[in-house]
Amino acid sequence: MKRIRKLDMRRDYEFRYLLGQLLKDLPEGVQGSLKGTIYAKSSNMGIREARDYILQKKEEGVVDEKLAKKLIDLLYKYSVYR
Repeated sequence: MKRIRKLDMRRDYEFRYLLGQLLKDLPEGVQGSLKGTIYAKSSNMGIREARDYILQKKEEGVVDEKLAKKLIDLLYKYSVYR
């Protein structure tokens, strides 16, 4: 079985807290939806899918360039091959 880069579940709470901190300046509805989708994609599908989702939201104008980069850096920092 091919190993895919996904969220490190041992550092799950830390990741969710930092994700919440990065998104705290966004409107409540957008914040919840982004947080849930990024978390779900990174833990179930893989980091690449979560990254693509963030880039898509950047193109739609939901997040700016700086925030998108911080979110992607966070994903890679808290990921492992599994």
